[in-house]
Formats: sequence, C-alpha cells, structure tokens
Amino acid sequence: MKKKDLEIILQQVQPHPSPNPTLEQYQTPADIAADVLFLAAQLGDIQGKKVVDLGCGTGVLAIGAKVIGAREVVAIDMDQEALTAAMKNASLLKADVGFLTVAVEEFPEACDTVIMNPPFGSQNPHADAPFLETAFRIATVVYSFHHGETEAWVFNRIRELGGEVTHTKRYTFPIPRQFAFHRQDVRVIAVTLFRSAVIAAREPRRAESRSLG
Repeated sequence: MKKKDLEIILQQVQPHPSPNPTLEQYQTPADIAADVLFLAAQLGDIQGKKVVDLGCGTGVLAIGAKVIGAREVVAIDMDQEALTAAMKNASLLKADVGFLTVAVEEFPEACDTVIMNPPFGSQNPHADAPFLETAFRIATVVYSFHHGETEAWVFNRIRELGGEVTHTKRYTFPIPRQFAFHRQDVRVIAVTLFRSAVIAAREPRRAESRSLG
C-alpha cells in the first residue's frame, strides 16, 4: 500500500459528532496520520507489533495502524461517544481494533508501540503529561504529537521518563471552527511529532535526535 492510498482510506474516518472543548477533541488530519504511520512502518514499529492508541478519539491512528499491518491494535478513550464513533469507523473500514473505555492513567497493558495525539494543553496546561507517563510505562517506542510551543518541555519530560527522542517531525495542524469561542473558520497551529525509544540506562548526554522536517 502506498501512503496516498492509506490517506484516502483514512479520509473516510468520520469526526466526533459533538466534541468536548475541555478534552481538546480535534481529529488528526488524514494526510498527517498517514505520514506518521508510514514513518513508523519504515522504522519497523508497526508490522507484526502490538500498537496502542491512548486517547484515540474517533480512531484514525488506531485504524491506520491496523490497516498497514499491526498484529494487534488497542485504542482507549474516556469519552464513550468518541469510542462509539471510532467503532463505527473501524467497522466501516474493516479494521479489527479493540476499543476500551478507560482513563489513560489506569491502562495496564504492555505493548510494542504507542501512537497517540493527546490533548495539547491549550485548555489545561500539560494535559498531555499523563499520556506520556502511561506511554513510557507500557511501550518500548512512543510516537506522540505535541504543541510546537512546548517542545523543550516535552524533550525534558521524555528524558525524565526514561526515553530518548530519536526523531522529530513538524507539521501544521488545521483546527476547524467547531466551538463557540472559535473566531476563525480554520486556525493553523505548529505541532511536533516525537518518536522516542525507552532506554535501559542513562547516557552521560542526550543522543542527537533526527529532525525529519
């Protein structure tokens, strides 16, 4: 499958019918989801692996991971309405994904790879912190989106959690008008993807990460 083919598939994922602004439920665009998933596949982090999506929303990352060859995919979210939409999307696209309603802090299952787009913390500062903490507790490799303005904090937090950032990639996320406080039809924000690996021991200094643009 080509990346463009995956993007076309993921464009069929339907958005949340009534998103909650406090949960920052903005769907990952299909082109960005496809790009990240193909990067993960190229680095050997998808095919034959158990993949977990923390805070899956309507399921675009989880569904995409299964479509391109993950052995098992588990997606969690606290919002039952989001999970209902995600299950419908997975059924539509014939993706065998396990969905669970559970708080991110309480998720116990180990996995190979976490791929997630947690809240950026626009409404509640560092709302992404518990997602990072769980990801580094359960996985060996973590892919995570964060607001570009918080890059330095994310680098430090990953280090504190026992990880090393191996790759970064920058995107512009379109945020459509969907809440009463939005003043623009589309607002574009800078977002950074971090690919991190859990390390067994600390090194004297941080290894250089590779920027992918």
